[in-house]
Amino acid sequence: MAKSYPQLVAEAKAGMPAVSPTELKARLDAGENLVVIDVREPNEWAQGVIPGAHPVPRGVLEPQLDGKVPYDARVVLYCAVGGRSALAGRSLQEMGFSAVENLEGGFDAWARSGLPVERR
Repeated sequence: MAKSYPQLVAEAKAGMPAVSPTELKARLDAGENLVVIDVREPNEWAQGVIPGAHPVPRGVLEPQLDGKVPYDARVVLYCAVGGRSALAGRSLQEMGFSAVENLEGGFDAWARSGLPVERR
């Protein structure tokens, strides 16, 4: 059966924990060992990134992480609003990553919350 993009995103989001921008900020401030990955495209990074995030475009995410990030690492993914990062998270789960989370509302929600942004 064919599925639309919104259906794929909804299924991916249902299969992984979500973290709010304020919760992620608190966890980062507390020093939790997180691998935060920005899966937006390079032209989107001009808007800024979450401080400490690793910019890795969605199209090259799997080969960039394969063998470089431990499969038990706590990985938090984000894109502009949360759809692409949810799909990326599902892909990482299929690769064997056991602790993948999606940032609710993505970078847009982070920035709207007034949280710090690092300019690139």
